[in-house]
Amino acid sequence: MPDSLPARLRAVAQQLAEAGVPDPLVDAELLIGHVLGLRRGEVQAAVVRGDGIADADAAALDALVARRAAREPLQHLTGTAAFRHLELAVGPGVFVPRPETETVAQFAIDALLGSAVPDPVAVDLGTGSGAIALALATEVPHARVFAVERSPEAHAWASRNTASQPNLTLVLGDLATAFDELRGTAAVVISNPPYVPDDAVPRDPEVRLFDPAQALYGGPDGLDVVRVISGRARELLHAGGTLVLEHGELQGAAIGAILESDGWRGIATHQDLTRRDRATTALRP
Repeated sequence: MPDSLPARLRAVAQQLAEAGVPDPLVDAELLIGHVLGLRRGEVQAAVVRGDGIADADAAALDALVARRAAREPLQHLTGTAAFRHLELAVGPGVFVPRPETETVAQFAIDALLGSAVPDPVAVDLGTGSGAIALALATEVPHARVFAVERSPEAHAWASRNTASQPNLTLVLGDLATAFDELRGTAAVVISNPPYVPDDAVPRDPEVRLFDPAQALYGGPDGLDVVRVISGRARELLHAGGTLVLEHGELQGAAIGAILESDGWRGIATHQDLTRRDRATTALRP
């Protein structure tokens, strides 16, 4: 006789809570939904009805729960990550996009929408899974979006996510040299670079153990790649073009100083929905 789904949900949530998973009930519902092919709301309805779960599905669920209890990211287990209106394929070797980056992408989207050029150019430096680039390309369909990623593993995921987007060009390469042909033409340059200082090891096991190191660490102060991007973005942007940088909550002032030294104007640091400094924007003179 099938197990009770309500009882299994309670047991899974308890196991994840004991493992220190931050949102154990949410993750339990999402894992059950992944196994059963149901949306989260459908799982909740099935629990209210008192549905059962077949032995084979229960075994598959147990295997996934054990991996989540070991703090493997939920997105690696389901193979997908939500970002704005998108569902992205993700897995080992690529940085899992975060909700706070959704608000960072909005600055670039707004700048593209405000461009007087009929087909404004946007460049995403270090695209990872392709999340930002794909958001720009789909939400501003008259834009031409270019994205570069240096990691072959991450590039493979980005290629999978962006392959069918006609106004998006993805390359494998170095953000410091990519897209020379675009010099002076871009309306927007955006990046979520590695910005964690080398000795500031993240507390969360999901980040520390599973996110690629080259997507996390940015030198002694975390800003080595930001310095490169500041120079490169000045080359790519046209006059009045917008630079958008994601960063850590304590890095706004330091990034502002870098950009000011490099001659940017209109420098501003912005908070995310948790009221933490999360992005800095600047205009090319």
